[in-house]
Parts: sequence; C-alpha cells; structure tokens
Amino acid sequence: MLTSLLLPVLLSAVALFFASFLSWMVVQLHRDDWKKLEQEDEFLKTMQTLNVPVGSYMFPGCKSADEMKSEEYQEKWNKGPCGVMTVYPKVNMGKNLGLTFIFFLVVSFSLAYLATLAIPAGAEFKVVFRFMSTAGLLTFLSATIQHAIWFHNRIIGHIIESIAYAVIIGVIFGLMWPAA
Repeated sequence: MLTSLLLPVLLSAVALFFASFLSWMVVQLHRDDWKKLEQEDEFLKTMQTLNVPVGSYMFPGCKSADEMKSEEYQEKWNKGPCGVMTVYPKVNMGKNLGLTFIFFLVVSFSLAYLATLAIPAGAEFKVVFRFMSTAGLLTFLSATIQHAIWFHNRIIGHIIESIAYAVIIGVIFGLMWPAA
C-alpha cells in the first residue's frame, strides 16, 4: 500500500514547501523572531577580531559540570548577560531550500508509512485526516517546543506553521487515501 501513497507523499512535500515559503515570505510569521543589536557594528567588529569559528556557543560557557558549579562560573551567570549564539558560514540559500524540501519529503514519506500501519485501505477521509494531521502536528511541533523551553526563542510562528502543515498533510492524504 505504501507505493500507492507516493503521489500524496510528493504532493505533500511540495505543498508544505510552498506553505513554508508563504509563511516566511508573504505572511512573515517569523518577522519578529530575531532582534537587531543596537550596537551591531561594534559587535561585528569585535567578533571579527576574535575570529570566532563556525559553531554554537553558550555564554557564559563551561567545559564540565564541575566548572559549572564553580563560584567564578556562578558569578558570571548571575551577572549576565547569558545566552546562546550560533555562528554559521555564508548562507547557501539553494542548499537550504533543497534540504528543506528533502525534510518535507522524508516527513511525508515517514507519516505515510506510519499511516499504513494504522489505517486500512478504503478508510474514510475523516479517519485518515485525523490520524495524519495529529501525527503531522506531533512531528512538526514537538522539537520546536522543547527547543524553545531551553533556548527561549520565539515560537509563535512555528506553532502556527505546525498547525497549518498538519492540516495540509491531513487533507492531502485524506483525499488521496487508496481505496479498498
């Protein structure tokens, strides 16, 4: 039955990719996710002089649990600022868009496989929609929430997107579910 779902898998990936574009570029759900530093020029000059390599950093940082317990570290933590910073190379938009499409393709395929284990051929739209949209919501939303708990990033746009993605995948599979 999984092979009969290859078209809805592909259509879902395309629809999710397009919905992602709309979310970011037209509706601009993520417009307020990041703020500009007031002293950006000074910050950038300092970062250039420090020659910070690509990577993710926590500040204040520590290399061990013992160091985290130290008085010096605790003082830095209490004094602040505290945060997380990711330094990455120049963005390759084509690569990132390609990887995003592959992500949606893999998720759609994985959800289709999961659905074949739980839903028989010929199931009605409502059954398929409920299962696929619930599984889709869990897939798209769960990692975002956990990440936000720890790193305090804004997730309103991600929540709205996750709900929209779940509905899209539920509708496509609900409409294209194979007959008995």
